[in-house]
Amino acid sequence: MTDRMKGKVALVTGAARGQGRSHAVRLAQEGADIIALDICAPVPGVNYAMPDPDDLAETARQIGAFDRRVVTIVADVRDREVLSTAVASAVAELGHLDVVVANAGISPIGPQTPFTAYFETVEINLGGVVNTIHAAYEHLSAGGSIVCTGSMAALLPGNSMASPKAGAGAAGYSYAKRAVARLVHDLAIMLAPQSIRINAVHPGNIDTPMLQNQEMYRLFRPDLENPGADDAQAAFGSMHLLPVNTLDPNDISEAVLFLASDSARYITGSQLAVDAGATLPTRDSGAPA
Repeated sequence: MTDRMKGKVALVTGAARGQGRSHAVRLAQEGADIIALDICAPVPGVNYAMPDPDDLAETARQIGAFDRRVVTIVADVRDREVLSTAVASAVAELGHLDVVVANAGISPIGPQTPFTAYFETVEINLGGVVNTIHAAYEHLSAGGSIVCTGSMAALLPGNSMASPKAGAGAAGYSYAKRAVARLVHDLAIMLAPQSIRINAVHPGNIDTPMLQNQEMYRLFRPDLENPGADDAQAAFGSMHLLPVNTLDPNDISEAVLFLASDSARYITGSQLAVDAGATLPTRDSGAPA
């Protein structure tokens, strides 16, 4: 613990488990007080278990273990009015807001997902990011940092997940993450004169319930009738260049911490791939031939 976030307050969405919990706890470990927000309820079209209030309470418990203040919020990032009111109340309680981690997201997968899963995914993975930034903006001042969770799908050419086997939710996921990358680029230009930074982190295959579920196993191992977790791990890893099947959420949290901290005070508009090299073959180095 080096107190890199001492005296700061951070809002983290999707904080009940997975990457969101990891980010919230890591920021708290470095001294930040946390506003931890999650929907804690099922979402239509999502075919894996969503977090519940007990999960959010566990996030709060882990933050409290570092003797940091935490305000938990059960709210849907699609509802801008509710989100804005809840964030304003939490900021009033903690005194200020310095960091926003717009992380909440879903990933419905599979041909059986309804077509409406496309819109649910876009509304949460893109609209939720917009709403979170909108709700937080009035509370940020010079030195503020916004970090958005993208995906390696945002850096792959075209709509990399648009296939009948992947389903409508996957197509919405790919579109939303590419749009988040563009949003970060454009807002970085607009917010720079105010000394507010915004960056995106684009993870590879992360070991969370969003990846580790039956529908993902079927997508990655279509050769098997009923694949299990062990069957899918090597297939997950086949997308990475570095020899690792899945990345730990804390690997992404380290990148989020860096971008949120003053160590990155002159970094804005970056698209940081933490993907074990997965997108390297499709990206131009920018170097002369």
